[in-house]
Amino acid sequence: MQGHQLSDHSPNNPEPSKHLPNASRLVLIDNYDSFTWNVYQYLVLDGATVTVYRNDEITLAELIDFQPSQLVFSPGPGHPDNDAGISCEVIRHFAGKIPIFGVCMGEQCIFSVFGGKVEVTGEILHGKTSLLRHDSNGVYEGLLQDIPVTRYHSLAGTHLSLPDCLEVTSWISHGLDGGKGIIMGIRHKKYVVEGVQFHPESILTEAGRHMLKNFLNMQGGTWDENNSCRTSPEKTALTNGTEETKSPTIMANGNPGPIQSKSSILETIFEHRKRSVEAQKLVPSQRPSDLQASYDLSISPPQIPFVDRLRLSPHSLSLMAEIKRASPSKGIISLDTCAPQQAREYALAGASVISVLTEPEWFKGSIDDLRAVRQSLEGMPNRPAVLRKEFVFDEYQILEARLAGADTVLLIVKMLDESTLRRLYQYSQSLGMEPLVEVNTPDEMDIANSFGAQVIGVNNRDLTSFEVDLGTTSRLMHKVPEGAIVCALSGISGPDDVAAYQKNGVGAVLVGEALMRAADTAAFVQKLLGETLSNGIHRAEHVPMVKICGTRSPEAARVAIKAGADLIGIILVEGRTRCVSRETALAISQVCKEISKPSINKAQLKGRRATAASGYFEHCSDQLKQQARALLVGVFRNQPLEYVLEQQRVLGLDIVQLHGSEPVEWASLIPVPVLRRFGLNDPELGRRGFHALPLLDSALGGTGETLDIAGVRKTLDADEGLHVVLAGGLTPYNVKRTLDQLSNLRQRIAAVDVSSGVEKDGKQDLDKIRAFVSAVKGKS
Repeated sequence: MQGHQLSDHSPNNPEPSKHLPNASRLVLIDNYDSFTWNVYQYLVLDGATVTVYRNDEITLAELIDFQPSQLVFSPGPGHPDNDAGISCEVIRHFAGKIPIFGVCMGEQCIFSVFGGKVEVTGEILHGKTSLLRHDSNGVYEGLLQDIPVTRYHSLAGTHLSLPDCLEVTSWISHGLDGGKGIIMGIRHKKYVVEGVQFHPESILTEAGRHMLKNFLNMQGGTWDENNSCRTSPEKTALTNGTEETKSPTIMANGNPGPIQSKSSILETIFEHRKRSVEAQKLVPSQRPSDLQASYDLSISPPQIPFVDRLRLSPHSLSLMAEIKRASPSKGIISLDTCAPQQAREYALAGASVISVLTEPEWFKGSIDDLRAVRQSLEGMPNRPAVLRKEFVFDEYQILEARLAGADTVLLIVKMLDESTLRRLYQYSQSLGMEPLVEVNTPDEMDIANSFGAQVIGVNNRDLTSFEVDLGTTSRLMHKVPEGAIVCALSGISGPDDVAAYQKNGVGAVLVGEALMRAADTAAFVQKLLGETLSNGIHRAEHVPMVKICGTRSPEAARVAIKAGADLIGIILVEGRTRCVSRETALAISQVCKEISKPSINKAQLKGRRATAASGYFEHCSDQLKQQARALLVGVFRNQPLEYVLEQQRVLGLDIVQLHGSEPVEWASLIPVPVLRRFGLNDPELGRRGFHALPLLDSALGGTGETLDIAGVRKTLDADEGLHVVLAGGLTPYNVKRTLDQLSNLRQRIAAVDVSSGVEKDGKQDLDKIRAFVSAVKGKS
């Protein structure tokens, strides 16, 4: 296939090149990867005549007979030592004879052939872009620094095992000094053998075709035959946005670009984000029209008012807690942070806002982080607002944020002209999001005031120099209009930093790095703000609620309630032994509504301020405990939703228990709290925002089969916010021992559920009911 028969669908889209006589017999070894086609396409577009062979469908002898002009090795799954077919053998034979180029696994094969080790990097990347630093030689000749490249890998060659005959040619920079992070490219010091870990053939990689064109211009087997591929002394690369060459630079689209002067870090990031966002807009499913169509379906997660949430802080000053894996000034802070887990910790520590950095290169965040953070807060009472912290310059980014679950976005005055700033501010408001407007100088404060910004963030860090001055916020307070909330941003690390802001009328502080590094989030917040959330109220020893299930008579219900039972369960599954008639169910319902519980121990209820977030399951448990009477629970199993809704209405059920394989989403369609039965390993068990509490039981329930306590412990250990109803084989004689075996985890047993354990000869035994309640609640 000739170049004129192919199309380049990348954003740059240059014309096909003329046929290259020196690349008339190029062989592309396919390591069984779909990207092989993209590599083939780029090579042909740039004038090569390409023959493709699978890595296990040709022998070395056959390749030698073919007499290739160049060799290219494609990406592929697996490890180069086990899954690359004849690739490594071919590299060994042809190295020093003809030009060789490897992509992803192809590069790893080169690394391995010459004695290096390819190991897990600690990062799993699939279609993510990173900024590339390089040595301006070989395939990188004439390219800018910090070009975005696309990565699909979890393996890479290691620095420690780099063979003496190879040199690192490109890398992902680490920190402001551009230190060499994960190896992205290697080159043999003598032979024309070069490889890249990233994907130059990806649509999101800038200058990918230019790199392959540089390779196609190489000849012979040694670098001595390719002086044009070596960088001359008067030419140096771009670093930190500063170019030191006096000749024009080749841009990513192959055209000469202007000589660049020294630029600020903000400008460097801004320019990169513009390129990345424009490229993203071209991807099907992520185009502006795609996002708008999704938004028009009203599928954005529910939002809360940003301004109101700031004013309802549980502290005297609101905390904006930031999720930040890295920064240009500090480098890597915490790459292993799980954003949704960190968000829950922040919320329960009293944060009013959770700021999620979504910039991927310098801050190591993503829009996926924001989406996961919002999901982690689902159903949480008084949840914090979610802020997209990003370099926003386009309505596209704001719409993307809303679809992912943001309640507000950041607008930086320093990087936007007034017209754009006002337009983005109004667009954000049109989506129900009052933005956080960031300023750093008196003039920027005036601009924010000119269009009525309600929340103004004063950045103590100068984004041009990245120097921090904690007095910046205080010096601008006199320019803040009445009613606006001021947030102090950047550089805050301890209580002394916060004290001055509290005196000056600052409404909120944003804390990132210090919180990310804190060993105990709640303790750090308490020390930072000098307050706790408990309001001096302490809980008494935890006593679970008691549910007496399989109730078949008004008398049994009456005895259970007077003994102190909290929940009365009736079986409404036809064909089951304990199923009750509608007449009996109505009589039991009447008993539940007429008789009050003996007492409610208010000291058991959590003394948390109404403005603080709380765990979803803990909140649901406390709400059920506060009821003055016993609640009637109707138990269903795999019956139609319409039937469940009818029985709830007719019988006056206070709670519905789903004990089969009903969809979790049913809980949002049933007008009363839902208990749902789960096994210990069911994946939806900890899902917030649907069932009020999960009920752990074995098999169908009511069989007397005991749950594995070790398994219960493991389940609770895996999710610190999980509270459950415990059922399965409990009796008046083993319930206390069972709870004791859970030790400190018994605090998260919201209720215990008994059925066969209070029966005798298949019928409920009133004395056993009394004994069971007494065993749980310690009554005589």
